[in-house]
Amino acid sequence: MTDYDHDYEELGLVAGLEIHQQLDTETKLFCECPTDLREPEESTRRFTRFLHPTKSELGELDQAAVEESRVDREFEYLAYDSTCLVEADDEPPHRLDEEAQEVVLEIAQLLDMEPVDQAHVMRKIVVDGSNTSGFQRSALMATDGEIETGDGPVGIEDLMLEEESAQRVAETDEGVRYSLDRLGIPLVEIGTRPDIRSPEQAREAAETIGMLLRSTGKVKRGLGTIRQDVNISIAEGARVEVKGVQSLDDIDDLVANEVHRQVRLLELRDELRERDAEVGDVVDVTDTFADTESGVIESAIESGGKVTAVPLYGFDGVVGAELQPDRRLGTELSDHAKRHGAGGIFHTDELPAYGVTEEEVAALRDAVGAGDDDAVAIVAADPETADLAIEAAAERAETALEGVPEETRGANEDGTTRYLRPLPGAARMYPETDVPPVEPDASEVETPELLTEKVERYQDEYGLDAGLAEQVAYGERMPLFERAVEELGSDPTLAAQTVESTVTELRRDGVPVENLTEDHFLGTLELVAAGETAKGNVGEILTALAESPDLTAAEAVEREGLGSADEDEVREAIVDVVERNEGQVEEQGMQAFSALMGEAMGALGGSADGDQVSQLLREEIQKRA
Repeated sequence: MTDYDHDYEELGLVAGLEIHQQLDTETKLFCECPTDLREPEESTRRFTRFLHPTKSELGELDQAAVEESRVDREFEYLAYDSTCLVEADDEPPHRLDEEAQEVVLEIAQLLDMEPVDQAHVMRKIVVDGSNTSGFQRSALMATDGEIETGDGPVGIEDLMLEEESAQRVAETDEGVRYSLDRLGIPLVEIGTRPDIRSPEQAREAAETIGMLLRSTGKVKRGLGTIRQDVNISIAEGARVEVKGVQSLDDIDDLVANEVHRQVRLLELRDELRERDAEVGDVVDVTDTFADTESGVIESAIESGGKVTAVPLYGFDGVVGAELQPDRRLGTELSDHAKRHGAGGIFHTDELPAYGVTEEEVAALRDAVGAGDDDAVAIVAADPETADLAIEAAAERAETALEGVPEETRGANEDGTTRYLRPLPGAARMYPETDVPPVEPDASEVETPELLTEKVERYQDEYGLDAGLAEQVAYGERMPLFERAVEELGSDPTLAAQTVESTVTELRRDGVPVENLTEDHFLGTLELVAAGETAKGNVGEILTALAESPDLTAAEAVEREGLGSADEDEVREAIVDVVERNEGQVEEQGMQAFSALMGEAMGALGGSADGDQVSQLLREEIQKRA
């Protein structure tokens, strides 16, 4: 974890989580399309849309939508034979999926929440093009829950049932390309109360909620199927929403880094106020760089663009001040400029550099009236972008004089964050008139067994060791393991090793295990349970199925010659081995077992189970010893 010397209680840290988890249902939330993901090259058609901000039912405009609309972008969507007109927003949504409702009620019970009497679907404005309609449909399903952490209880404020957004697959020259395969997959959003008081408690709360969700056995697994948003503030700072945390392991670092960023912004605010700092007017400084050798600036000017600058009086040394690891106040200004189409900014705390000379820096300062105690930020781009971007950077510099701005930020892989947009307001939500309300009924919903309880049961009931029991219970193939044991009567240890250890070994050997389906596993284990193949053949059978996924397990066994010999054939092969080594058996007795066991297994070529061979070999040795 990032090591900062901060007293979080003294700083007044307040944090809350929003956990978004895809449900593993047969169909999507508002239509009968499957919830399977596709490859972009499998798309059967594509279409484009432009989104514009609209007023809410109360005649208000959401500020996040307004800012997004300033960036003129085209949104392209890939449709498939597995998507329909609902995803394209060419047909009204259907009723709320019943399977998704049942899963949500199970989750509500695990979180000790009270279902609402009647759930109404709402529209939530989406500003990035990830929904073809321009909004996301969402329904409040339960309220008032709680989980326990080592630092005290964390309240669960609400449980929402939502439709997942479209998946961003590419940036294009005109805008963004999305895939509709993910759009509409049922998604739960779990919002905690702001009860979290430390980075460690944030991580523990997220891990606990994640464990409860996986306990249902009805949530999707893998990268991108669960996302965490974190709301963070300190007493003198502001509420910041950090979106898109992919890994639970990153949450404590992210909270610590955001607290540090707010502390540093407050320190810089105080320093700027002591200097009587202020932000000047934007100036066109294109002529200053008429003969520049800076590639970025030269390219912009030669393309008919210009260079705009804003003097930041009293900001010298502050623009380059670090807020988070490898991120500075200048990075924040640059993030705002990028939101308006610019590649970023240059500023005098980092110049001369990037081909800009010391003479050009001096000329730049003269052009905007900046002295040694001041800083200057510049943008080089086409005229419209240059104007919008430098104004955005100037506005962010203005907020540095006030402290910490309220905003939505995106999580970076290194635990730092970047600016995305302003915080959305109340004008973001309004009723959905195309979907009738539902009345959630939890009377017949059974509370799922917790993963922690499964670990204990797997040890007690199935005889698994602690490590394997935990590996299976928390693994993504836990429901498959339970089906194999309970429905097929498969040996629990074999089933557990197959879905965990064997798959891991095959993956390391380059076998395309992602091609294996539930039917492949169940079919293989069923053949072993029926004595039609030896358990030692499981790896070979799964390899054959992974490489030829259209085969059934029985067909793979036949093709690879992995069928089981009957008991008479096994005994005959063992008798041959013992007779060939009769002298060794008479001399060593049972001490010859190990050497003959390997020879017997080799003679049978995998057509017999090791336990069966062992038993019959011992019997034959004892007859002659």
